[in-house]
Amino acid sequence: MADEDNLDLSELEEQAPPEESAEAPPEPEIDPIPDDASDARIATELQAVYDIPVQVSAVLGKSTMQVNQLLKLGRGAVVELDRKVGEAIDIYVNNRLVARGEVVIVDERLGVTMTEIIKSDRN
Repeated sequence: MADEDNLDLSELEEQAPPEESAEAPPEPEIDPIPDDASDARIATELQAVYDIPVQVSAVLGKSTMQVNQLLKLGRGAVVELDRKVGEAIDIYVNNRLVARGEVVIVDERLGVTMTEIIKSDRN
């Protein structure tokens, strides 16, 4: 025990854990951007599905009502929806929710800009 109390500085340095270096951690490996040949190959592989028609729907909001309320609606009636002004709308492709977006006006027509893509858990 007495020997442990009388350690000199060089012995302490040997026992001290090594200091962590101030170097930045290694950069994660990133897949290279595909070259034009890869893009062309992918486009060729997908060409078979390019002409398949799909139904795209943009749902501004929903409302639930009884049939008798529905029958009372006439020209100029207002149906209150479950969304607020400025809230994202749902975008469906073939009745499957794929994105959310915002309503825009393009050349006096309504359009939708996608702001969020919904990832599917389907395999």
